[in-house]
Formats: sequence, structure tokens, C-alpha cells
Amino acid sequence: MSLNAGLTTLREEEIARHVAAAQALVTRFSLIEADGAPSSAPIAGTNRRFVPTVSTAGVRRTRDVELTATVQAVHATDPLLSPAGHTLVYRTRRGVQVALAVADVFARQTVLEGLQARNLAAPLAGADAVQFKAYLAAASFVAAFTLVAYLQATLPPEEGEGISVNAPDFLFETPQDGLKCIVAGLARAISGAADDNAMAARARAYLALAQEELLARKSRFPESAAFETMHIRLDADDVTLNGFEAGTGAKSRPLVMSFKKPEEIVGNHIAKYQAMKLARMLMAYDFDRQMNPFVELGGFIFTFMGDGMPGTGKTILIQMIAGLLNDYCQVAGYGFHYENFGVDQISSYQGKSGQNCKAFVNAVTNPRAIGFGTVDDVDQVAAKRSDDRASAGQQEVTAVLMESFAGASTVVRGNCTFGMFSNHPEAVDDALRQRAGARWLIDGPQTRDDYIDIFALLIGRNHAIPLGDHTLYAGQSIKTAVKASYDGHARPSEAGLAAVWERFEKENGGISSLADIGTYLYRIKEVEPRFTGRAIKNITDAIKMRAMDIDLPDEWFSNPEPFLHKSYDEKKQMIEALRTPVTLDMVLQEINRYADSEFRYADTSDRTAIDEIVRREKQRERAIGEIEAMKRDGKW
Repeated sequence: MSLNAGLTTLREEEIARHVAAAQALVTRFSLIEADGAPSSAPIAGTNRRFVPTVSTAGVRRTRDVELTATVQAVHATDPLLSPAGHTLVYRTRRGVQVALAVADVFARQTVLEGLQARNLAAPLAGADAVQFKAYLAAASFVAAFTLVAYLQATLPPEEGEGISVNAPDFLFETPQDGLKCIVAGLARAISGAADDNAMAARARAYLALAQEELLARKSRFPESAAFETMHIRLDADDVTLNGFEAGTGAKSRPLVMSFKKPEEIVGNHIAKYQAMKLARMLMAYDFDRQMNPFVELGGFIFTFMGDGMPGTGKTILIQMIAGLLNDYCQVAGYGFHYENFGVDQISSYQGKSGQNCKAFVNAVTNPRAIGFGTVDDVDQVAAKRSDDRASAGQQEVTAVLMESFAGASTVVRGNCTFGMFSNHPEAVDDALRQRAGARWLIDGPQTRDDYIDIFALLIGRNHAIPLGDHTLYAGQSIKTAVKASYDGHARPSEAGLAAVWERFEKENGGISSLADIGTYLYRIKEVEPRFTGRAIKNITDAIKMRAMDIDLPDEWFSNPEPFLHKSYDEKKQMIEALRTPVTLDMVLQEINRYADSEFRYADTSDRTAIDEIVRREKQRERAIGEIEAMKRDGKW
């Protein structure tokens, strides 16, 4: 078992240790249960069941449970289990093994293991005995929940709604007792099934009911709180169990998305170029060390913000990044997880939005896969903390994203990246926006050539219209276009920043040293108070990325042997051999590019506020005019 930032990976040898106990539970065992269960057979000619008139509460009886024989009885004439029956029995046995292994992990991470050792030496008494019993019951509860969650994740998704089944008769004394109850309830639920479909549907309905009943009892086991934050990965089953989350354990599903190729994007040269670089940076991640050389060497983008007007290409940029990562991961044989957090995950229940957001972050940061997470329309999803009109759910999301992107417990391994996208970045909380390490202005096609190229691309080839005086896609040559875009930031473009630049040049001449750079940054801070130390860090990260602006050979990503499957140290050496030194031009371009974005956001925010004040004053003047008219007419 390895523990990494909340992710516990169970090794197969830990699971295999419990195969004998698990085999016994799916073959035959005796169970003591309450003798108050309703009769399973209806009274002849009716749908009613016999209910005894004498209370038998407290009376318990013993019955034998034979899950394999119950499954076999679905096809009584066939001595072999059907494929569906074999799957059910096998998954139940493996689920019991996993549940017992998880109970062992729970014991090690709590005081239970120590109490068990002391109890073996001499029976515990007094407060220690009470504590031991409580933690043993909690381990039993955790094991039962784990078995149900595992079966929900691994059994085929048959429809189980509308089927009447009985809940398990729970007994939480030891992990084995908890598992016996679940297996016995499963055997009872599928007993008498007419065929495999009915058996699978009954099993699904039973598991849903069992999980609901377990969650309803969770408050009775406060000692199980340690399991709440556990994330257990089963690589062989491609399953992750996330504490007591309802419906937990879902298998990862193939990504269904309309991918875009880089050549299908016109304009947005810097954003496209850096997105392509970022996709390849992510693929340098080493799964054994759970580190990425680009994080150590500098320049890795953990979070970025893409802003632009509607229709300028934010969505297709997301599709391009996801498509590149999906293709690279298929070549390397790595798992890839893409997820978007949207407004549909904002809940009216207190705390639920924050839980949804944390689950989104945990899924993307899972160190056993390459992850890409997006927050589209982040200005609608996460609210400014000063906005008293925002919902509590939006405020929760803001808090979770801020803590996850740059909090005290944030760990950047280099296996994932998060992109926040917005048409109105000025409406995003300042502290959250500054947690975006990179700023991508997504402004779409800009030049005459861009508009010719995008029209030719979208119209397709089903026409005979001549091209005219134009070389198609010549302006989209990525290196030429990116160089021109970077050169455009040699001087500021926003009026507020340009004034700072011109005043500095007038007083100090050109920028030629670290002292000059620091002075220029200080002058920006004097005009824009939100230009803080975090902004300087983001700028230096962008500069480091420019220094790592290297062309990783295409053959490194067309098959895994040349690079993808190399060791961490080998990857690091190969990357180091290609990187270039930082230049003054790079520094000034990145300072101006980042500062331009801050001034752009501030100007837009100010313009919005001014427009709102003007609108209200116009309404006020109109209202005064109408009031005066009503007074003249005697209607006021």
C-alpha cells in the first residue's frame, strides 16, 4: 500500500491475502439473523404475505447462505455457471477481498491496529474495551460500504429501478460480520430470479438499497471519519473508491468529445502554441516517481486563464488540448481524465457545491492518470467574495478553487492542468484570477489573412470558387505567427500600462538590468494595486516556460520508447539538453503580456461600473421628468 496526498493504492498482494476468507463467503457460511423477516412466499391466490400475530422481536435464528449455489439455481439444468453468474460470484469474492484489505488500511490509519495488538496480548477492559468495540464496529461498517461500492462499480449497469428487494439485516461487530450481512442480502435478493437479466437487475436494485441504508446509518459510526477522506485506487479494476460518496467507485469511461486539430484553429497564435507545448509537457510525467521534470526545471503551467469575447475560440481550444492529450495517452498507454466543472454542479444545499468542486479537483489531480480540468464561464461558476448577490454555492466554489490551485496543501506533480475560461474575467474574484499562472488572450482571427483562412476552412471543399490573391494558411505558420505575437508585446498595448512604460523610459531610459526590471514592476504596482507578489511569480513562471520553449521531437510522441516510457532521470536529462537561456526580450514581453491583461481586466471592470452608473442616472432623470409631468396634471 502506498499513500500519496490522500490516494491509497492497494497492491494486489494485499488483496490476495484475503482470498481464502472471501472464497468461504461466496461458497457457504452460517449467519445469525433476526427471525422477523417477512415470509418470502405470498399467500395462495393473493399478493399478500403472511405476518405472524405473535411478536418475535429479539429472536434470532441461524441460516446457511450459499451465494454460488443460489446463482447456480438460476440455470438449474446447467452444471456450469453462466457468464453473468460467474461475473457476479467472482466480483463478489474479489469485492470481499478488497473490503477486508481496506479494513486493514483503516485499522492502520486509526488506533484500531494498536488496540487489536493489545487485545491479543490480554483482553481489554474499561474505556479501552469500549473504544476497541467502537472502532471494530466502524471497520465493519467501512468494509460493508466498500463491498457495496466495489460491486456497484464493477457489475454491468443493468436497470434495477422499480424492483422490490429487502435491505440487509445489518450486524456491525467485525469486518467479517458486516460483509456476511451484505453477501447474505445479495443471495436473498437474487433467489428465484427467472434468468440472468432478472438476476442482474435484482442485484443492482439490492446494491442501491444497501448503499442508501448504509449511508443512513453513517452517523452512528463517528469513528469511521478517517475513511471519509480516503481515496482508494484499484489499478487492476480501473476503480477509485472515494470515501463514503454515494455512487462512489465509478469506472473511468472513454472520453466522448469532438476533438480539434491545431490546424483547425485560426488565429489565437500564442494560446494555441502554448497549449500545444503544455500538452507535451504533461506527457513528461513519470508515474513511478509521480513527478514531472518540467515542474522541477520550471515553466510548468498548473493553472491558466483564457479570456476573450464570445465566439473567439475558447471552446475549440479546450477541444484541441483534450484531443492532443487523448492521442498522446493512447500512444503511451496512460489513463487520461478530462472533466469540466460547470454551473450545473452548483447546488442549493449548503456545502454540496463545495463537495462537488472538491470531487472535480480530486478526479483531475489523481496521480495515476493524466488530467485536464476546465472551469468554463468561471465568472458564473465562482463568485467574487465581495458579491453579496452571489449564491452560497458560488462562494463555496471560489473557496475550494482558491485552496486547490494555490493553497497551503496544494501539491503540483505535473500530471494535470486546470484551465479557467471566461468572457468576463474582470468579474472573477481577484485572488482566484491571480491564481492562474498563465494568461491566454483568446481573440480569434485578427487580420485579413485570418478571415480568409477561417472562411476557407469552414466552407469546406464543396465549391469551385477561386481563392484569389492569397496564400492559404501562410499566416497560420505557427512559429512565424507566434514570433510576431510575442514581438507585439515588446511594448505595452493597454493605455494605462503604456503610460507607465513611457514615464519610465523618460525618467530612466531603456530597461537593461535586473534593477531596471524591478523598478518597472514597482511602477506598475503603484498604478495597479492588484499587481502583487503572486503576479511576479506568475510572470517568472511564464518566463521559465519561454526558456523551456523547446521543440520536443514529434518522434518522442509517435511511439512510447524514445521518451514517454523513459525513466524520470532520463527524461529530465533529455529536456535539459534542449532548453535555452532567459533573455531580456523574453522578460519584457512576458511582463507586458501579463500586466496588459491586468490593466485590461481593470479597464473593463471600470467601464462596466461607469456604464451602470450612467444607465441609473438616465433612469433617474427620466423618472424625474415623468414625476413633474404627473404633478402638472394633478396625478401625483
